[in-house]
Amino acid sequence: MHLLPKHFRALVIGSSGTIGSHFVKLLESNPSCLEVRGVHRHSTPAINYQHPETIEVCAKSLANDGPFQLIINTIGVLHSDQWMPEKKLDDLNASQLTDMLNINTIGPALTIRHFSKLLDPQHSVMATLSAKVGSIEDNRLGGWYSYRSSKAALNMIIKTAAIELARTKPNIALIALHPGTVNSRLSQPFRGQQIGRDPLQAVNEMFHVLENVSKEDSGSFLSYAGEKLPW
Repeated sequence: MHLLPKHFRALVIGSSGTIGSHFVKLLESNPSCLEVRGVHRHSTPAINYQHPETIEVCAKSLANDGPFQLIINTIGVLHSDQWMPEKKLDDLNASQLTDMLNINTIGPALTIRHFSKLLDPQHSVMATLSAKVGSIEDNRLGGWYSYRSSKAALNMIIKTAAIELARTKPNIALIALHPGTVNSRLSQPFRGQQIGRDPLQAVNEMFHVLENVSKEDSGSFLSYAGEKLPW
């Protein structure tokens, strides 16, 4: 049985980014979505993973707007103005590893801690964007040390939290969701415009996966096509 009800309220975290903003557009045009809220670094309330104290503050500020039946966290980083994914072991450095873990692991982990309290205990889904390159079993090319590690750690957070919540809130599903390559700022240095999918197409595909999630899927690592990915 699908967890997302016929009529639902949604929250998009990271709604100023390419994927997040297109999720908001998609949900605003969906007649089943009664309301969609979006939060980001410059929204009110704001959420900024460089300032982790904002995570709890943002969640508490939205408490009276809940419960939500769908929460989607789209925040993540692959590169910055200072660094790109490592090609070899000698490229590893503490600063890049720290930044990746702060944005891709610690921020989302605290988001699950505080925002899962806003989920409807009767039937709801919380999806956090992960990445297939975070799969340890699927790693065949190497490289991208800090990005792979941060997403692998995120996957463990999601799996572990899903096990805990299943004991007290069995009708909530926590999902790690791989969006694939999307034409966005994140993918542009890696031929995103050539090989990436249109953002609206990508969020339509991901939403199709989310609206078919059952409680048995909680703790799963799913692709945008609905495929279960190896940890």
